[in-house]
Amino acid sequence: MNTVQTELTSDATRQSTHQPLGLAVLLRAATAGNDLTPFGQSLLEHVTHHDDPYALLDLSLVLQLKYEKEAAMAVQAQALQMCKHYRLKDAQTTGRSVKVLVLKAPGDLMANTPFECLLENADLQIDVVYVDAHPPQNISLPEHDVIFVAACASDENAGVLAQIASLTGSTRCQVLNRPERIAHTTRDAAYTLLGTVPGICMAHTVRLPRERILEAASGAFELSDLLDGHYPFIIRPTGSHAGQGLAKVTDSRELALYVNDSAATEFYVAPFIDYSRTDGLFRKYRIVMIEGKPFVCHMGISKEWMVHYPYAEMVAHPDRRDEEAHLMANFDSDFAVRHEEALRMTAELTGLDYVGIDCAETGDGRLLIFEVATAMVVHDMDDPDIFPYKIPQMRRVFDAFNEMQRRAAAKPC
Repeated sequence: MNTVQTELTSDATRQSTHQPLGLAVLLRAATAGNDLTPFGQSLLEHVTHHDDPYALLDLSLVLQLKYEKEAAMAVQAQALQMCKHYRLKDAQTTGRSVKVLVLKAPGDLMANTPFECLLENADLQIDVVYVDAHPPQNISLPEHDVIFVAACASDENAGVLAQIASLTGSTRCQVLNRPERIAHTTRDAAYTLLGTVPGICMAHTVRLPRERILEAASGAFELSDLLDGHYPFIIRPTGSHAGQGLAKVTDSRELALYVNDSAATEFYVAPFIDYSRTDGLFRKYRIVMIEGKPFVCHMGISKEWMVHYPYAEMVAHPDRRDEEAHLMANFDSDFAVRHEEALRMTAELTGLDYVGIDCAETGDGRLLIFEVATAMVVHDMDDPDIFPYKIPQMRRVFDAFNEMQRRAAAKPC
């Protein structure tokens, strides 16, 4: 089924016997180290006897969390052939509830804002409609008070965002994260948008086909002719996230080896900026902007330039956790003040109601932005015994995201 169904809630959905767990619950279980295999097997048994798209979506999530992407996408496609509209949550309060409609793209966990983690405990009615790249026909969206666009910027989602723009063009309600603005958060577009803003430092990022990069590696031209910098360069396949395929190359030989070892056809290339401090450690921050206000979600500290979070170094070094806790306790009066104008301009120029920023600080005090995106994973699932300070901070983030929905819903249509 290539178009959003005219009848968004199918009979199969209404007859579903599986009570879906959803992303937040399953991700929490996986993060805690629980084996999802038995649950996946029970779902597989269930869907052999029932046409249940809710169960299929849960099964797709289980497969993704077990790193079986190809099978996961096949199962998700089967679910979306049955139904494009899903009720994820009913409000618990009596009386009229706030109805949030989320527009998602088909795809893996990086294709959409993981809003399920942000609204896990919110008292809202939440409906999701999956939108593909094909023009919708004779469709009316389900009843809603506010729309949140979850589909993120990617090659795969370009057509989806265009269709979402068409779908939301006639709604009288508020649309959070309008699709035409999301499209400007790709790595090269973000550099064009923010790269020359005072107080912001960004590596000049260009998108190149593999043939062009191999030409540079062979000496046909210098990458420095295209980029404001010299070796080492950072390179990654377009569409990659969470450090997958990310590498630092120090000369043309390493560049050629990297490209020849990759199956990708296009890459992002940028000069490497050394953001280590005098102690030799690298500090990377994840910040989200909610209605223009910054909230810190984590700080990773590592001896390696490619910083992931959470990871063994943060667990092994209490002093680094103490530093992260201090950052969270003083963020509003310290980091947010130092970079107030850079953060304000980021929110203003992206024009997004909700956006994530992976960043660091340069030696001269500027905000070094690595990535601006709407699909960054933000959660409270780290071990509370090791990271007790994260829970209250993440509640602030979740509350702000929840209140953004409510404020938007309350605005006159």
